[in-house]
Amino acid sequence: MFSFSAFYQLLAQHETLRPWLNTLPQQLSDWEQQEHGDMARWVRALQKFPTDKPDLIDLKNEVSVRNEVPIADGEKKRLESLLRLLHPWRKGPFTMHDIHIDTEWRSDWKWDRVLPHITPLAGRSVLDVGCGNGYHMWRMLGEGAKLTVGIDPSSLFLIQFEAIKRLMGQDERAYLLPLGIEQLPELKAFDTVFSMGVLYHRRSPLDHILQLKNQLRAGGEVILETLVIDGDENTVLVPTHRYAQMHNVYFFPSAKALKVWMEKCGFVDVRIVDENITTTDEQRSTDWMTNNSLPEYLNQEDSSKTIDGHPAPRRAILIGRNPD
Repeated sequence: MFSFSAFYQLLAQHETLRPWLNTLPQQLSDWEQQEHGDMARWVRALQKFPTDKPDLIDLKNEVSVRNEVPIADGEKKRLESLLRLLHPWRKGPFTMHDIHIDTEWRSDWKWDRVLPHITPLAGRSVLDVGCGNGYHMWRMLGEGAKLTVGIDPSSLFLIQFEAIKRLMGQDERAYLLPLGIEQLPELKAFDTVFSMGVLYHRRSPLDHILQLKNQLRAGGEVILETLVIDGDENTVLVPTHRYAQMHNVYFFPSAKALKVWMEKCGFVDVRIVDENITTTDEQRSTDWMTNNSLPEYLNQEDSSKTIDGHPAPRRAILIGRNPD
């Protein structure tokens, strides 16, 4: 179905990442044996994507590719049809040969909030946990990262990432693996680890924070972005049922409480660098994601609350350093 051989070869060349070869091939083999819904249809579509390297690639200001001579209208329509077969597109946006993929999330806005506060990524190896379809991985390369590895168990996200990668001309600096972080060994190898939009989906948030720490080299940096609520160091919301119609959510700490959690897990120099209310301009339905989105999940009479009666989405970004 997929060939991960290029990634295996990369691991073999890196002393700190090489131990991953003890477990990863079997895990990916097991994954390929599982049922993945519409995977056969998605793979057929993926095989039709071109792999020629485009003339112009912009990962610094956006995620876009184009040729100096635009592709023919017929080829553009064919490419757009293939991209639309991979609906819904949740993370982005992307512009592929003048086809604008207007995703559910304005992930570029989140990147603009994160970027000013992190250690520059030039020359760094990066792990993106819960990376979605890899949008932020491309922006990390745009900032000079030498390697970006994303993990996310969603099969559709993997297909979307591979489609964009083909349109990039098969960039060998970015790889997405269909895994969860609990499947990774303690690599202690990455310079920077991102976890954005994951923590509230974890039954044990402290275990997740420790798993992030276990992937960082000594002195490495973690960027943790998640849903939070207002409050002090002891404030935590645990929804009894759903939150904004999401059922797989568990803990919503205040930013101050999350800072304490990170420090208890051994991170140092922890700081809260941003808190932001998620608006219906940042998350909404589009022509490329036609399912319900944030506008449908807010109380129609009081947008400060979700339809479940909880505080409306508020997100925080915290950064810390691994001293070990």
